[in-house]
Amino acid sequence: MSSTAAEQLKRVLHLIPHLADGEEHSLVDIATVAGVTPDELLRDLGSICERFDAPGGFVDGVSILLEEDTVCVNASHFHRPMRLTMPELCALELGLTMLKRERTPAEQAPVERALARLRETISKVPTNDRHAGTRYADLCDAGCAEHLAILRAGVAEHHKLELRYRSSAATESTTRTIAPHALVFAEQMWYVVAAGDDSAMRFFRLDRVESVSALDDRFERDGNVGLRVQEAGRAFASDTNRRMTVRYSARIARWVAEREGKTLAADGSLVMEHPVADESWAVRHVLQYGADAELLHPPELRALVASRLEGLGAATR
Repeated sequence: MSSTAAEQLKRVLHLIPHLADGEEHSLVDIATVAGVTPDELLRDLGSICERFDAPGGFVDGVSILLEEDTVCVNASHFHRPMRLTMPELCALELGLTMLKRERTPAEQAPVERALARLRETISKVPTNDRHAGTRYADLCDAGCAEHLAILRAGVAEHHKLELRYRSSAATESTTRTIAPHALVFAEQMWYVVAAGDDSAMRFFRLDRVESVSALDDRFERDGNVGLRVQEAGRAFASDTNRRMTVRYSARIARWVAEREGKTLAADGSLVMEHPVADESWAVRHVLQYGADAELLHPPELRALVASRLEGLGAATR
């Protein structure tokens, strides 16, 4: 049986829990568990204990006793799993929190239980093992989970929905009837892609939905809508011809280029065009990067960004 080092390591890690109890085990039985011959099993075990560069006074952490047809392993290091570091525990907590945001109430219970156990573990980590640079933060709310469940049902059952919705530029909410064709999670937010009374496709952000209810009216769903959004990687659709040109500094350009599928300039910066259907979005997009983004064109949007910055400066004086 040919074997790479990676395959051998995988077998060894699989074998240790079966052997590291200080008891005698049949070589044939263990070889069967590992899916190898007894001779190959012996070579795997030898790879654990054979060392040719051990310093003076070195004491092996794993001892192996081989008899004619049995093997016994003593390895106190494997009595329990290796302990995760504080940053690793916090990374798991962040991942579970993000997963929870994407689930309906019915699907959140197992994630909540895992989070509770994880946070209990974190609280028991000795103080001197905590990572000084680790900070705790909650993610912003992606919207009401109950609303998400109703939207999902509308998409699945082809039922029209009635929304109470407030758009980003509006000061008051409005009631709309929509035909929900897809739900997408893009740019850390849930969106429902839906057609209104005029049949035009629009994006409605979940956290801006104030209420939602199912209607008896049905519609014919376009199953390709969600796929097109997933391929684009963003929740945006517009037939506008207006464009803006933005230069991103070398400090952040490689992440923008990776996300947008663009090529960096020789100096590591990136210049690219964006469609502009909403001036408020354009200003927010540029300002979120601070000094690392410069709006090059058109002049009227540059003036708008400058005006917003002046207003912010006046407010902080």
